[in-house]
Amino acid sequence: MIPFGTRLRTALDSFGPLCVGIDPHESLLQEWGMDASAAGVRSFGLAVVEAAAGRVGVVKPQVAFFERFGSRGFAALEEVMAAAREAGLVVIADAKRGDIGTTMEGYAHAWLEPGSPLEADAVTLSPYLGADSLRATLTTAVRHGKGAFVLAATSNPEAYSVQSARTIDVAASDDESVAERVARDVSWINGSDAFEGGLGPIGLVVGATVDRTVIGLPDDALAGAPILAPGFGAQGAEPGDLGKLFGALSRNVVASESRSILSAGPDALAARIEARAAMYVRHSDA
Repeated sequence: MIPFGTRLRTALDSFGPLCVGIDPHESLLQEWGMDASAAGVRSFGLAVVEAAAGRVGVVKPQVAFFERFGSRGFAALEEVMAAAREAGLVVIADAKRGDIGTTMEGYAHAWLEPGSPLEADAVTLSPYLGADSLRATLTTAVRHGKGAFVLAATSNPEAYSVQSARTIDVAASDDESVAERVARDVSWINGSDAFEGGLGPIGLVVGATVDRTVIGLPDDALAGAPILAPGFGAQGAEPGDLGKLFGALSRNVVASESRSILSAGPDALAARIEARAAMYVRHSDA
């Protein structure tokens, strides 16, 4: 069993940091000439997978756009994720699950259990019922060679007041931001000797539009962790910003784009993916 961090490292080194979001917004479905239905999101998702395979290493389906169509939507998502994994793509299910106890165990089995209908390579998780509530899910991920990306500093401005708030902890010598505390509380797994100092299985979501200095996420808080960075493309960050935003951590960044790519439409999608992926490569070589 190859650990998730190792597989992700190979994908990033082979194809660069670009991750293609599979986000079938209703407006995009209309632009693509597809119905706003389970059949529509299935066709949309499979088209993105076909265009992405061999051009990028990672895709990220947004679960909500499939979930809205109930059981048929979930069936479409299962088919899209299975096709992506079969094509050799690393699949991050953007589900943002977060709960406690056996409920969280259920989510872990749904998204990270080998053979599950919804099996992904990694899943996004919310730590806001307490980061320690994710412990069993994180260990499940490691046990099955899977990964997780925990929300630390997201790209939406509404989150800033919470994620930049200072913690008060008698066990800590200094206060720290909520974002930094989340990073510290979930990234302990990445320090395991089993990963030999490479990319660990437990990543963090850090928006490309976030000022890490202001929010309190220094490099050492993110060391060894994959970084899922939404905010590239339509939200304002560009490939040339990668080094400025993440510095020495840039090799570990999964740069997520959705609308900036999907707006090309089905006929021009593959060409748009190639063009955007090349921009990251060009800037990384500069």
